[in-house]
Amino acid sequence: MRLYRALRNAATFRTRFDFGGRDVAHWFPGHMAKGLKQMKANLKNVDCIIEIHDARSHIPFSGRNPLFQENLGVRPHLLVLNKMDLADLAAKRRILKELERNGIRNVLFTDSLKQRDKNITELLPVVTELIRSKPRFNRDEETNYCVMVIGVPNVGKSSFINSLRRTNLKKGRATRVGAEPGVTRAVLTKIQVCERPVIHLLDTPGVLHPKIESVEAGIKLALCGTILDHLVGEDIIADYLLYSLNRLEQFSYVERYELGEPSDDIQHVLKRIAVKLGKTQRVTAITGVGNINITVPNYTAAAYDFIRVFRKGELGRVMLD
Repeated sequence: MRLYRALRNAATFRTRFDFGGRDVAHWFPGHMAKGLKQMKANLKNVDCIIEIHDARSHIPFSGRNPLFQENLGVRPHLLVLNKMDLADLAAKRRILKELERNGIRNVLFTDSLKQRDKNITELLPVVTELIRSKPRFNRDEETNYCVMVIGVPNVGKSSFINSLRRTNLKKGRATRVGAEPGVTRAVLTKIQVCERPVIHLLDTPGVLHPKIESVEAGIKLALCGTILDHLVGEDIIADYLLYSLNRLEQFSYVERYELGEPSDDIQHVLKRIAVKLGKTQRVTAITGVGNINITVPNYTAAAYDFIRVFRKGELGRVMLD
């Protein structure tokens, strides 16, 4: 790593990223607007809001949707920072301090994919106490509790619900889990997660802010999987990842893909990744004597692998914000 830093000092890496005049307007699919409307319509039957967000320290601030607080903030609120196994927990104190500065005091870190997560077992008692400490408006006579689970896409809401059922009811999954954003597209029926007291959850679609503050904030979200890759482009996401890793002197990708030294050229990096992984494709080349089929590196497949290993935490824990 010390050698890479010396190479980094000798090399000229980009100090700013060229976003090429991209527009983020088309990154907010129509089902998200419908989902937010459905959430507001169901609010009268809800006692508490659990907002799930990605605990990885590269998007704890820019990724959250302010529309949640504006439209759903009339109920007790618990922020759950999920995927803590991928997070840089050395930054945990700073994250909590920043959230408290923004009025968020009820925060819990979880790892929903872990079979036995101590924080998952502590969550429902926290929720119960939050509900009992606040007025329940038109639900004072109800003996059961209803909790709405919200969040931007692909932060683990469905895995979180399934984990609660597994922990408290010893039952299997009740809602579908997907590796890409957009699996849950409508507010679902109530899902029971506890018997004493009876607690139901409402799973909801992931909803992004329709006005993402900047292209860079949007690409950070895409890099963490909250926006479908093809809407942004695997090539631009991979290039921004390379730019960020070099800027932060995180050079683990060099050893991962046997590059020899850090590089700021995404085409060079993707070519080396494709060759190492055997990712090739047949294309037709037009020549002066006719068309011929040739085998070339598959840059899209290489970009996907580069992004995927980052999302799995295999390129280190990176702070983008």
